Amino acid sequence: MSKPEQKATAPQDQLAGLPSWLYPAGFWVAVALLALGVVRPDLAFLGVLCVGAVPVLAAVWVAVSAWNRDRRLSYAALAALGGLALVFVVKQFIR
Repeated sequence: MSKPEQKATAPQDQLAGLPSWLYPAGFWVAVALLALGVVRPDLAFLGVLCVGAVPVLAAVWVAVSAWNRDRRLSYAALAALGGLALVFVVKQFIR
């Protein structure tokens, strides 16, 4: 009997190529910046920017770090970034 094939899996501290600390850290930074926006409304845009930047950072991280291990995952992350860019381009035509 032959040995069953073992699939390459991400380490336990990663999910889909992302380190386990990325989203919690992004969340708490965004919460702190949004709280700062309550005290100083002119800085509220920083909290909103952080909330939007965390998924973009995650997609870039996955696209770069998984390129040699799992090309399909990298292509999926790049497709997500391309879709986001397309939304911004189309949004400019709607205005």
